[in-house]
Amino acid sequence: MPHKVKAVIARAKNADVELVDIIVPDPGPGEVVVDVLTCGVCHTDLHYKLGGIGDDYPYLLGHESTAVVSQIGENVTNVKVGDRVILNWRAVCGQCRACEKGQPQYCFNTANATQKMTLEDGTELSPALGIGSFAEKTLVAAGQCTKVDEDADAAAVGLLGCGIMAGIGAAMNTGEIKRGESVAVIGCGGVGAASIAGAQLAGATTIIAVDVNPAKLEKAKELGATHTVNSAEVDAVAAIQELTGGFGADVVIDAVGRPETYKQAFYARDLAGRVVLVGVPTPEMKLELPLLDVFGRGGSLKSSWYGDCLPSRDFPMLVSQYKLGRLDLDAFVTERIKLDQIEEAFHKMHEGTVLRSVVEIA
Repeated sequence: MPHKVKAVIARAKNADVELVDIIVPDPGPGEVVVDVLTCGVCHTDLHYKLGGIGDDYPYLLGHESTAVVSQIGENVTNVKVGDRVILNWRAVCGQCRACEKGQPQYCFNTANATQKMTLEDGTELSPALGIGSFAEKTLVAAGQCTKVDEDADAAAVGLLGCGIMAGIGAAMNTGEIKRGESVAVIGCGGVGAASIAGAQLAGATTIIAVDVNPAKLEKAKELGATHTVNSAEVDAVAAIQELTGGFGADVVIDAVGRPETYKQAFYARDLAGRVVLVGVPTPEMKLELPLLDVFGRGGSLKSSWYGDCLPSRDFPMLVSQYKLGRLDLDAFVTERIKLDQIEEAFHKMHEGTVLRSVVEIA
């Protein structure tokens, strides 16, 4: 029978989030109900709250989670009751043109649960990124569950569900960083810091962190940056070039997503280098570059969607790297909080004082 559980919703644009009771139905075919263990407080949730993604309120927020499967619907074969899973928002279909080309990481028809979770009065909820896991339980498509080992800290590995995967994937998957290459990362919040960790994991030997916040630059050094640049004090492009023999970096990752930072990334790369945009711009932003410069510098300009990850491939591999001590996911967990502290966590995020606040639910 349906479950009544506590959850955090955004009822209206710019309003404070609310802790309420919601109704989670039993899973239908291809669906799974999970008991949520942890959920990171991600910038995407803040965008939902502020109306930056849509106006389909009320939103059931949360998506960066570790959970345990508690019920499965018909035709579910990839997980079973009791499995520890990381939730993802790329449940590949296996049939779209991307999947048929052997590129499931670009799947254009990812799945979500068909049924709706609701408020007690029957009002349908819109789950953030098709997940909605600021809740004791949530309903997802079975493909949104990736089984992982149980002997890893749930709060740490759950961050692979979104922001940390986006950053690591921007470095390893989209940027295709090779051993011995030089990398610069512009913007050292959660995603940028993860890009630095990914660059180190990929074998980069010069890793330059760029930010205007000294505290973030210090954290970047802990995660693998070999050099730091405070772009409030010096010209970022000139500094990156100076640290790379005057040439520029092989790969420059823009983890901010503004025209100004993208231009820095474009001109801070070496000839034939790669630029990766992983920071998310807003709809009104415009970019202008001389077309001759685009042609003359060669290389590639890439955008990174979810770190171009394939959860079934990448999540277990990165959890293994974490357990081996090669990927410090613990460093991203700034604080552990409860469901009723999420509004406060949004304020800390806006102030730039945390990498991740993680809600511990079970």
